[in-house]
Amino acid sequence: MRKLVMTAFVSLDGVMQAPGGPEEDPSGGFPYGGWQFPFNDDEMGEIVVEVSRRAGGFLLGRRTYDIFAGYWPQVTDPNDPIASGLNTLPKYVVSTTLLDPAWHNTTVIGENVPEAVRALKAEDGGDILIWGSSQLLRTLLAHDLVDEFLLGIYPVVLGRGKRLFAEGAPARTLRLTQSRRTSSGAMFNTYEPVGEVKTGEFGVDEHGRESAAPSA
Repeated sequence: MRKLVMTAFVSLDGVMQAPGGPEEDPSGGFPYGGWQFPFNDDEMGEIVVEVSRRAGGFLLGRRTYDIFAGYWPQVTDPNDPIASGLNTLPKYVVSTTLLDPAWHNTTVIGENVPEAVRALKAEDGGDILIWGSSQLLRTLLAHDLVDEFLLGIYPVVLGRGKRLFAEGAPARTLRLTQSRRTSSGAMFNTYEPVGEVKTGEFGVDEHGRESAAPSA
């Protein structure tokens, strides 16, 4: 079974909107498009290449698909591993309005998104990578379809914009499986969901010592 891997660049306060440039996604009057650029370094490039090489296909929301389709087909260098993967591997775009996609090897998922994604995960092949696609992510999280999160967390607070985990996202516990720091101060952390959120409380026992106990 293939993994569905969510990859995103986020600020410390969880904003994932328009990291790549001012015109990427200015919706809602977002004023900080391109906020990731000052933190660009070689390590980030290496990490993105590594995860791209795991891909057997890409799952994208319509807005992210349009951004990618407007940029990556122009990168024709056969030695560019990111462009080569995106331009040749299967791309699945969730949309009810896109009828005739021009980008090579694109399939439109127009309905029954959870069922379609489960079917893709059941196929043989490399991981399915999700880039960006904040609206699509809400549906995937609601149906527990994401198997892994690879998050580039950057030392900047934006205060507004689309967040990775929007209000109302299902409560889940994640386990950190890998962590790497780049020279610019970004942390690239890999997490996997492990179940429901557990709670507990701290208190003082009869001997005056601090104690902790999980909730029943």
